[in-house]
Amino acid sequence: MTTAMPPHPEALKVPEVMTALRLSRSKVYDLIRSKQLESFTAGRARRVPVDAVRRYMQNRIEESD
Repeated sequence: MTTAMPPHPEALKVPEVMTALRLSRSKVYDLIRSKQLESFTAGRARRVPVDAVRRYMQNRIEESD
């Protein structure tokens, strides 16, 4: 019996966030540290909800208006 993966992940790894936002690893961790980008840990793994990435982008767009 196999478990099907969801078609779209609900949480991203830091390298996936780096690719999505076109930012460096250190910048992504800076955003997490400064609470501009929400995240959580699962064991030792850091994950960023997809919705948090969308909110971050929306906030940046609104700030630039």
